[in-house]
Amino acid sequence: MNEQEIREQICDVCHKMWQQGWVAANDGNVSVKIGEDLYLATPTGISKSFITPDKLIKINGRGEVLDALEGYRPSSEIKMHLRCYQEREDVGAVVHAHPATATGFACAHVPMDDYAMIESVIAIGSVPIAPYGTPSTDEVPEGIAPYLKEHDVILLENHGALTVGCDLITAYYRMETLELTAKIMLNARLLGGVKDIARENIDRLITMRDTTYHVTGKHPGYKKYSGK
Repeated sequence: MNEQEIREQICDVCHKMWQQGWVAANDGNVSVKIGEDLYLATPTGISKSFITPDKLIKINGRGEVLDALEGYRPSSEIKMHLRCYQEREDVGAVVHAHPATATGFACAHVPMDDYAMIESVIAIGSVPIAPYGTPSTDEVPEGIAPYLKEHDVILLENHGALTVGCDLITAYYRMETLELTAKIMLNARLLGGVKDIARENIDRLITMRDTTYHVTGKHPGYKKYSGK
């Protein structure tokens, strides 16, 4: 894809995020790596429903603006995005949003570490909660860094969710999977409790992730964060 196509794809994803109700007002942000030390990012202060290709900002790995319309600047959350790229050479895109159900888990301080749904076991595995960090500080990137070694999906305590992928569509799909899984797990709790898949079948599914489905990115294997 050329740069213009990537810009249009970012806008498409932003519009879908808004339509899904994952962001309100100027919430959330998206970035894509387009070259060595070169990134496109959504600007601060603009609803994702109003994003157009010309409004996107081009930055380097230090967050310095290389090309932008007058008055446009990246979100203070860009430090979190750049940390993902620094920690993982395989990451080509980062999505941050506030999907309501998954963010509910983050606000309740309940990790999404159930292994109850086949698709989510394969696609994302367990989802930890990174410790609270004040926006615009280094606390957020420092908080997510340890989890990036094993996870493509991370909840942010009292904040929202973060997904990474080899490309933007992969990162977006992971956010979709996260939110649908959160809704299903919440319903299961209301119906009497989540029942995990048998451990031998969990291990088999995780193995098939690589051998059969060839899913890119990281997976934690079987890991529980809630002590269950």
